[in-house]
Amino acid sequence: MNPNPNYLKSLPQDAAAGVVVFLVALPLCLGVALASGAPLIAGIMAGVVGGVLVAWLSGSHTSISGPAAGLTAIVAAQVTALGSFDAFLVAVILAGVLQLIAGVMRAGSLAAFFPTSVIKGLLSAIGIILILKQIPHLFGHDDDWLGDMSFHQLDGENSFTELARAMFDVHLGPTLVGLASFALLVFWDRTPLRRTVVPAPLAVVVTGVALGTALDGVGGVWSVGAAHLVQVPVSDSLVGFFGELHAPDFAAMTNPKTYVAAVTIAVVASLETLLNLEAVDKLDPQKRASPPNRELVAQGIGNITAGMLGGLPITSVVVRSSVGISAGGQTRLASFVHGALLLVLVVLLPEILNLIPLSCLAAVLMVTGFKLATPAIFREMYAQGRSQFLPFLVTIVAIVLTDLLVGILIGMLVAFSFILYANLNRPLRKITEQREGGDVLRIELASQVTFLSRAALVANLRAIPDGSRVELDARRTAYMDRDIEVVLREFEAEIAPVHEIEVTRVGFEDPYPTDDKIKYADASTRERQERTTAAQALQLLKEGNARFSRGDTLARDWAGEIGLTAQGQYPLAAVLACMDSRVATETIFDCGVGDLFSIRVAGNIVSEQALGSMEYGCAIAGVKLLLVLGHTRCGAVRATVDAEAGLPGHEPPCDNLGAIVSPIAEAVRAETATASNRTADNVDFMQRVTLLNVRQSMQQIRERSGTLRAMLDAGTLTLVGAVYDVSTGEVEFLDPS
Repeated sequence: MNPNPNYLKSLPQDAAAGVVVFLVALPLCLGVALASGAPLIAGIMAGVVGGVLVAWLSGSHTSISGPAAGLTAIVAAQVTALGSFDAFLVAVILAGVLQLIAGVMRAGSLAAFFPTSVIKGLLSAIGIILILKQIPHLFGHDDDWLGDMSFHQLDGENSFTELARAMFDVHLGPTLVGLASFALLVFWDRTPLRRTVVPAPLAVVVTGVALGTALDGVGGVWSVGAAHLVQVPVSDSLVGFFGELHAPDFAAMTNPKTYVAAVTIAVVASLETLLNLEAVDKLDPQKRASPPNRELVAQGIGNITAGMLGGLPITSVVVRSSVGISAGGQTRLASFVHGALLLVLVVLLPEILNLIPLSCLAAVLMVTGFKLATPAIFREMYAQGRSQFLPFLVTIVAIVLTDLLVGILIGMLVAFSFILYANLNRPLRKITEQREGGDVLRIELASQVTFLSRAALVANLRAIPDGSRVELDARRTAYMDRDIEVVLREFEAEIAPVHEIEVTRVGFEDPYPTDDKIKYADASTRERQERTTAAQALQLLKEGNARFSRGDTLARDWAGEIGLTAQGQYPLAAVLACMDSRVATETIFDCGVGDLFSIRVAGNIVSEQALGSMEYGCAIAGVKLLLVLGHTRCGAVRATVDAEAGLPGHEPPCDNLGAIVSPIAEAVRAETATASNRTADNVDFMQRVTLLNVRQSMQQIRERSGTLRAMLDAGTLTLVGAVYDVSTGEVEFLDPS
């Protein structure tokens, strides 16, 4: 997140977005207050505090706070329990104090534990609810309040029965305004109007007011009527407006129920805020991360202020935030503008605001809903598999059929059930590795190994065949239960000896009391070198390259190998390879410390020094396999090919490069199958030259070293050629013929 945004630069977009959010937030504030059984002015004041104050205290640029629909049932119940709204305000203040303390204590880190599938399910569920809930208002059926997000309504209906009733209660005037508003929003971006600075929702509201006024002039069934308009309380003056605000009754602090209410509000409001904050961050086009601990502090101060001023409790609200983002809001200025407009226009121009038809605002919310619940998000989650799609789908259904918090809890239970299932069934990974000294069963423990994994771990350990060599690998384990430590100790101390199983431990350290223990060597020893034939060494190289090319290399104890090879070396093969940085011989053959003699020179040519190194490795150090390794896209071969073709600018520019180019040039001239385009651009020609260069090096080894020739003739040494493909990681071993 940019800590110093350019507010002046984004002012036009933020101001326009703030106006749009204000238009949507106004009826929502009134609706939440109405549903909560609180004074209407309490909803407005909560919106003002959320926009004007919390916006600047929060670290989020896209989250917009205000009275939350999810708290209506709690507010109504607690007002009844405490006996008055004034006493309830004390609970709001105390809840703010608790949130402030939670933020300081960094409790906001809980937000990191919300699964992505559940958060995306929350956004899609909000979108679906907006669509379901606003369809009745689009047709003028305004029995329920505009911002109701709960499945079960205060009037005894639910989202579906209310929708069915709306089909038989269509009001022509509001319907015409609603459909015209919806059409204007849908087609706005397809017309030249999109180039104007006026946001589409604002144009829709202005059009809705004009059309509603005109229809009232027509009268009859086409009249919109006051029942289908925003209904802001009208005060005769600024003093009268603030005079309607309630003050907290601090005598309620002697009532234990006040503290129960405070804890309830703090917990629910904090959870909603953290959930909504995560969801809003996913909607942010700039993908900024909002600090959750700072958000809790901001919400705490906001609720303390709201309680002191007679407002409802506030949270971060997805609906307002998503409307602001859709309208082009970029910084917290959008939230501030919306809060300032709530304060100023409700006081100064309530009569104008009361001309806004609810059906045009319903159209704005419906379009927002379609943007949140797009088919693309369903396809995306389905493609991620059952473990992501099912929690996503269950979260949507649960939120739609209950409310936000209950639905989220159900979704998280499903998400955690997949995690639990994975831990129960996959506490470890078993890999049989063919190492130099024989097969080793490596058991790689998971990052978190708890008592839940005990049964599966015991079953896997019991299934290890007698006489096996086992490596218990805890290098990736961040946490291990005591129960698991006991299981591993019993296996090593009691079960393994009976079944002649050799156990090696790696990666065991604090906080585990078990130390590492190496019972067998992975590095090549004198005995292993003596009993390994050239064919076996070649097979080890082939298997190692196969592991490397598929990304499944052995997990090696490098420190242990260094210690084992410190006093002597007994390699299994010598490799003459190119010095190219992409051809690291030990790596591409998945070999360890002490396994290879690696001789590297540009173009893998047979220089006098390279030949002496090979003689030492084979005749003195006991290597039985000598490998000449070329590779594709070799720079030395490419330069020589182009120089031989007479291309200008390709003559060797260095003093000693001729010693490399001259031997390779012989291979270029020996390749006579290609008649035209004998340049490095001809891939097939380059491949043939590379192969000839390898075979030529093999021939020079035999011709120029009597020592190696004698070993080859006696059968104590095998000479093999190969080419490494730098694009695939695979080594192609040449046919000896």
